[in-house]
Amino acid sequence: MSDVLNSLLNASFVIGGSPILWREIIGNCFGLASAIGGMKRVVWAWPVGIIGNALLFTVFLGGVFHTPQNLDLYGQAGRQVMFLLVSIYGWWKWSQAKKKFQEPAGTDPNRSIFTEPHEDTAAVQPHWATTQQRIGLCVAGIVGTVGFALIFDAIGSWGPWADAWIFTGSILATYGMARGWTEFWLIWMAVDIVGIPLLVFAGYFPSAVLYLVYAAFVLWGFVVWNGVQRSNDQEARLRQLSSSE
Repeated sequence: MSDVLNSLLNASFVIGGSPILWREIIGNCFGLASAIGGMKRVVWAWPVGIIGNALLFTVFLGGVFHTPQNLDLYGQAGRQVMFLLVSIYGWWKWSQAKKKFQEPAGTDPNRSIFTEPHEDTAAVQPHWATTQQRIGLCVAGIVGTVGFALIFDAIGSWGPWADAWIFTGSILATYGMARGWTEFWLIWMAVDIVGIPLLVFAGYFPSAVLYLVYAAFVLWGFVVWNGVQRSNDQEARLRQLSSSE
């Protein structure tokens, strides 16, 4: 059994003379599927993401698991653990509506809503964070990046400062997604901008390519969420006008 497991974990192929682990590609595909689910605001985005987190955790501890890169990116590995924890919170948060409200007939069982029965069966309604919440995100981003960079540098992580921001920004973005803040897409964009060169220089080419895909997808996701938010705001204003007449 252990031999079969090791074979699956170490399965790889070669591109341009560089060995690539299948689990790096599969883990990133699960991550992309989770991002798509997040854009559509469906609950299954969270458990799918958790599977990807588990696979990528073993990939980014290259020195520990003896991957072809043989580099330890503690921020990249650590954020998989944090993703898992925050994803459990997000999964719980988005699922609470099923217990609080009656869903419309024919609602997809993988979806839930946070509002009264409505034709939109998405799990969360996008909205901007408040000024206080934005300040909190900025402070957490700065403090987290500096603090984790010092820690990662001390334990020998490769590229500690970039790794620290990716770790911190990923936590903030995932938390923002769980709260339904439209800003979380912008945080992901900042993570991708730093993450692509880090992964290229470290030799994690599939992850770097997926980061490029994520960057385009994040831009799309932001446009979609912002559009939904504007539509909801307009409907709310129309309801308010009609009720005041």
